Amino acid sequence: MDPWGLTTPALLACVVFLILSLWSQRFKSGKLPPGPTPLPFIGNILQLNFKNITVSFSQLAEKFGPIYTVYIGTQRVVVLYGHKIMKEALIDQGDVFMERGDVPIFEDLARGQGIVFSHGERWKQIRRFSLMTLRNFGMGKRSIEERVQDEAQCLMEELRKTKGQPTDPTFILGCAPCNVICSILFRDRFKYNDEKFLYLMNLLNENFELFNKPWTQFYNFLPAFRVYLPGKHKRTLQILEEIKSFILERVKEHQKLLDSNNPQDYIDCYLCKMQQEKDNPQSEFDLENLIMTASDLFTAGTETTSSTLRYGLLLILKHPEVQAKIHEEIDRVIGHNRVPSIKDKQDMPYMDAVVHEVQRFVNLIPLNLPHAVTRDTHFQQYILPKGTTIFPLLSPVLSDSKEFSNPDQFDPRHFLDKNGKFRKSDHFVPFSIGKRACVGEGLARMELFLFLTTILQNFTLKPVGDPNEISLKTNQIGFTNVAPKYQLRFVPH
Repeated sequence: MDPWGLTTPALLACVVFLILSLWSQRFKSGKLPPGPTPLPFIGNILQLNFKNITVSFSQLAEKFGPIYTVYIGTQRVVVLYGHKIMKEALIDQGDVFMERGDVPIFEDLARGQGIVFSHGERWKQIRRFSLMTLRNFGMGKRSIEERVQDEAQCLMEELRKTKGQPTDPTFILGCAPCNVICSILFRDRFKYNDEKFLYLMNLLNENFELFNKPWTQFYNFLPAFRVYLPGKHKRTLQILEEIKSFILERVKEHQKLLDSNNPQDYIDCYLCKMQQEKDNPQSEFDLENLIMTASDLFTAGTETTSSTLRYGLLLILKHPEVQAKIHEEIDRVIGHNRVPSIKDKQDMPYMDAVVHEVQRFVNLIPLNLPHAVTRDTHFQQYILPKGTTIFPLLSPVLSDSKEFSNPDQFDPRHFLDKNGKFRKSDHFVPFSIGKRACVGEGLARMELFLFLTTILQNFTLKPVGDPNEISLKTNQIGFTNVAPKYQLRFVPH
């Protein structure tokens, strides 16, 4: 018999209570930001809604303030909630917060290579090179703007083929930005009915949707158990391998024809860089990083822009008064006899405001990509240990009611002053801010303005059914905010 007179269940309860108490004291010690007490092994995942993580983080911010600590499994995560604290971290202390935080699924996919999820010196070298190459783009005879303009005209031809019939725009709006990226990476484009192109587009669409499923959150939150999870994550790995194989084929073609004195595209420039640094043992420019970097640019440059375009057309479709004002401005500034140019933006404040408001409202990557601190850091009154994962959330900045009068409503006036002129906002952060901001920001901005302007120059968007019944809701909001499926009619304007 137990000397204290306790039954086995009572003893078990005492042991569990002791473990929980010790675990709780462990996480209450130190100078980390406050946060909910985590459970052993699983952390705070029971307090997170996998179908809408942003709501969970908002609720925690209401309780703990603009900076707090949560445990995702056993991983410590510090959440930054709001523009002021995000700017303080990513801009004012940008060198400290510039490391990429661990996202298990992307770590397994990228293996530390490429431009998006690489670390340290490798990331610095590849990002510096990519920014310079994309900005200068001294390759070939056409500027990036000309490539976008040409693709916009190809897109118009495809939309005319719909002959005003109900159309799901998902595929067509994916082809256009994908071809722009292909012209930059490989100096050529695909016809919209090309079988390989169709297959690649289906892969990209499938992968983008897979990343938004609840299982992805389980994969990231409990990575130690990923080998026991159902096979969804294996499909994402298969898709990436197929994309990398496609990139590798193109790289081999470029290696055979490379003229180092006259590089024609991104891959040519990278191969030239590899030759220049072949004797540098510190160089990060090798074939593996080229394939992964090109895959990053190919996938991110396609899906983020195409998803924003789909959302943009849906929002314009739902707000006919916005479409009417766009048509008036296009007719007045551009007319129908010339191709829209990026220079037109300075004379089109309403269209510029619409594009910004689409990105603000869509909130495509609400959680942002995670950062990490490069060393033990004093931040506000707290100490963040080296390697701590940081979530500088974009959602609360883009929906700040102090900056945007009706943040839950689609309203281009958020970016217009009282005189109808375009108004810039420091809270416009869909590409994030700081040293890890999106490397393709300039290209994406250009594409969104030129594609949307060209579509509205040539077509009137008509709903299929009652426009008041158009839904903007998506089933899940996880890593990305994916546009719902819908149909519309492109009627010549």
